Amino acid sequence: MPVEFIGFIGAQHASETHPAKGPALDVDYVEKVAKAHDAGGFDRALVAFGSTSPESILIVAHAASVTEKLGFMIAHRPGFTAPTIAARQLATLDHFSKGRIAVHIITGGSDAEMAKDGDHTNKAERYARTDEYLDIVKQEWTSAKPFDYKGNYYNVVQGFGSVKPLQQPHIPIYFGGSSDEAIPVAGKHADIFALWGETQAQVRETIARVRAAAAKHGRDVKFSLSLRPVIADTEEAAWKRADDIVARTIEVRKAAGLPTEGHTPPNEGSQRLLQAAAQGTRLDKRLWTGVAAVTGASGNSTGLVGTPDQVAEALLDYYDLGVSTFLIRGFDPLDDAIGYGRDLLPRVRELVAQRDANPIAAAG
Repeated sequence: MPVEFIGFIGAQHASETHPAKGPALDVDYVEKVAKAHDAGGFDRALVAFGSTSPESILIVAHAASVTEKLGFMIAHRPGFTAPTIAARQLATLDHFSKGRIAVHIITGGSDAEMAKDGDHTNKAERYARTDEYLDIVKQEWTSAKPFDYKGNYYNVVQGFGSVKPLQQPHIPIYFGGSSDEAIPVAGKHADIFALWGETQAQVRETIARVRAAAAKHGRDVKFSLSLRPVIADTEEAAWKRADDIVARTIEVRKAAGLPTEGHTPPNEGSQRLLQAAAQGTRLDKRLWTGVAAVTGASGNSTGLVGTPDQVAEALLDYYDLGVSTFLIRGFDPLDDAIGYGRDLLPRVRELVAQRDANPIAAAG
């Protein structure tokens, strides 16, 4: 099956090892990183959503205007924009970008963060609302005539979108969330289910859960895995770089008054990464949990460490489990994106082509 690579476009130069400086939205940086992903052969780039961050749809609208082929994965939180309006916003942007957008549904696992935007629902309520939200969004995208929808959270009377997505049947829907509340909604709506960089055993378990939920609706789902590759010319140099990243992350967090241990994150995804980190810093072939342990796994924080060939082979292990999309970003976001495009993406695509051409040999 084809393999897809998704990078990351931040609103400014920042990461766990680089404290944010300057304006919250650095337009020049956004343009530079978008162009680097375009030139590097990435299929898409994620633009994240946060309760205090610049708006993701608008960032993508600008990034699309300065790139040629790069697709985009727009993180979007249901519940703050009416689903009918969001559907038309995304469909409109799909036309302006010539069919280069996808939406990544992030329901929200932290009550405290949600409250910053005035939302005081609990997790179960949020996922129930997301289910209704996506019901309406997809009808707005696909219905040839006005429709009514009455649920617990939305009551749409004669809703209709005159602008339909350029991509048919609709814009791809990525979905994040590993809790018991999330999986049934993912099974019903997700085209691609997004996991963080878990162990192979954890990934195998989650894929089985999502596939079972999707089967209840007669659907098939693809899978994405998010990782932070640390590559160098030698394995020793790569691990040295990984150790330096952990040390720098601790330094940055202490300077900011943030904890480096004793984390109790509210969301299931972070809890699962910390469960992996509790097993050790180096797991499976070359899964690395150092930054996840220090940061409380607050987001995509595990990686694969080694030479480009070694990391490519480790990615193939996940490909064999059913993962066909890899969301990768570095701790030096711009330089790492350039390096991935040069050294890692071509090697993985080569290995996938070999695997698909001779699956019997690969299985043996």
